[in-house]
Amino acid sequence: MNPLQHKLASFSVVLGSKSPRRTQLLRDLGIEFEVCSKDVDESFSNDMHVEDVPQFLAEKKFLSIAEDIDENTFLITADTVVILDNEILHKPSGIEDAWNMLRKLSGKTHKVLTGVCFGTQQKHKSFVSYSNVCMTDLSDEEVQYYIEEYKPFDKAGAYGVQEWIGFVGVESIFGSYYNIMGLPVQALYRQIMNFDV
Repeated sequence: MNPLQHKLASFSVVLGSKSPRRTQLLRDLGIEFEVCSKDVDESFSNDMHVEDVPQFLAEKKFLSIAEDIDENTFLITADTVVILDNEILHKPSGIEDAWNMLRKLSGKTHKVLTGVCFGTQQKHKSFVSYSNVCMTDLSDEEVQYYIEEYKPFDKAGAYGVQEWIGFVGVESIFGSYYNIMGLPVQALYRQIMNFDV
């Protein structure tokens, strides 16, 4: 039994996310869990600093799902945002929106922030993980091919670093690669191991 599995042995672990990437990353940490997602209002105040948004939304998701769990459940929620020039690039609404986002990201360095909230009904904790991604200049042909073939409409910033666009477009990363995928598993592991449950 790995150390994290041992730590959470007395709990039923639940991942509060629809993301297949988060599901895979958490599974690769070697713990058993169920997925339980819930539609949550993801609005936030316009006065909120953009870098506070992912942690705020992760906590919002946690508190919403926590209403429906019992005291023996350990819940994990997360929210990832892409930030360029102090603007949040959400999931694109369609082809044109995805195109515009990728053209904005081309040749620039952007931030990817994932907020994570975890714990039980009685006690929870949250944190945020930061990564910087340097994107090379992307041609129109590359952007068009990626959108047509991969349809990145479920991804913040209109791209997945683990997909073709990451292979040809990402020059360098400072921070966690897995954070860019949607779950900073190394930080999550350490945070839970240090969490008094």
